[in-house]
Amino acid sequence: MTTHLTAKSKLALAAFSTLGAAFLLSPAWAQNYPVTAAQQATANSVAQKGVALSELADNAPDRYTVKSGDTLWRISTLYLKSPWRWPELWGMNRNDISNPHRIRPGQILVLERSASGASLRVQDGSSGGSGSASDGSDELRTVRLSPNTRYEKLSDDTLPTLESSYIEAFLVEPLIVDATEFAKSPRIVSTQEGRVVLSSGDRAYARGPQDAPLLDDQPKEKIYRVLGNATALKHPDSGAILGYETAYKGKALLVRSERRNDTTDADGKVSTTVTPATIDIISVKQEISVGDRLMPEPPLQLQTYTPHAPAAPTESRIVSVYGSAVANASQNQVVTITGGKLDGIDPGTVLAILKNGATMVDGEDDERSNLKMPNERVGLLMVFRTFEHLSYGLILGITDTVRVGDRLVSPR
Repeated sequence: MTTHLTAKSKLALAAFSTLGAAFLLSPAWAQNYPVTAAQQATANSVAQKGVALSELADNAPDRYTVKSGDTLWRISTLYLKSPWRWPELWGMNRNDISNPHRIRPGQILVLERSASGASLRVQDGSSGGSGSASDGSDELRTVRLSPNTRYEKLSDDTLPTLESSYIEAFLVEPLIVDATEFAKSPRIVSTQEGRVVLSSGDRAYARGPQDAPLLDDQPKEKIYRVLGNATALKHPDSGAILGYETAYKGKALLVRSERRNDTTDADGKVSTTVTPATIDIISVKQEISVGDRLMPEPPLQLQTYTPHAPAAPTESRIVSVYGSAVANASQNQVVTITGGKLDGIDPGTVLAILKNGATMVDGEDDERSNLKMPNERVGLLMVFRTFEHLSYGLILGITDTVRVGDRLVSPR
């Protein structure tokens, strides 16, 4: 298929692409992800040979109608013994669904078994993914492009990898920072009329460190996150501080720059007067007050999750349960774990949770030997956001209580 674009058409296409990128970054388009190289490689491999029958779940259904509220993770648990291997499930239906992020409610999945393995396809006539022929055959159709206008609703019913409501707040709100960076960040120094608590629409004043004052020096508006006190996150064994977790309180808009005015008196003594920067509070999640810190609002990022085991043997630990003062965690809770970008952990990494075996004394043994029960696997965790030495993970499919200090290893 060949297309020829005039210079004017190229300009129009560039403008449309820019607009399209903005749509992709909005929540309504959160699942309109590109297919990654890792997904392509897995799918192509599995599509050629299928999946071994031994890898199928014991009660894998012959037919399944995708429902609203399903996730790729949940569907993979229906068909595979290891749900984190859902890219292989996608590979099983590679000919029918060309993009795993375009699986929609109403599609009927049909499981076919043979001596060589298993394959999964979309039933003829159901709303298959892009790239499938209308007559149900596997051949791609040749399409001639012509100028036209395409309309599509902003809502999107494609299935997410995970239940988005559990993690979407963590993609923009909680923040793990370096202690030095946090200590040097701008801080709110005063409010109007001596207000103790700031609300949306209130004006306040802030200043940065001496070598980095708050300046309104960009053509676009500067938005800052308002952050509360930082809590140290320590390794369960060594006690070493791995990072600091801050509380997200809201957002502020920089209105006027910070200014410094140096004056010299008759004796030649120089004094400096600082006029703090002016900020307006534009959103509030928790109470904002003097002393809270400001950090630049990071750009939105399009994130896709391809579940996979760690590339190398790894052992992490659960450091804390987010938003909870207790040490226990349950299914669908977010936890902070050791290991991050610098340790080879990336979004989509799946780890098995091992419950620490109890220690006891053998009372029937004359030597009263110490006994250490084996660590038992009690569930899975998927990493969805990483920092330098720490990561956020969502607990999935547990069979027992998960606690701070539990170990995390490769699920293989």
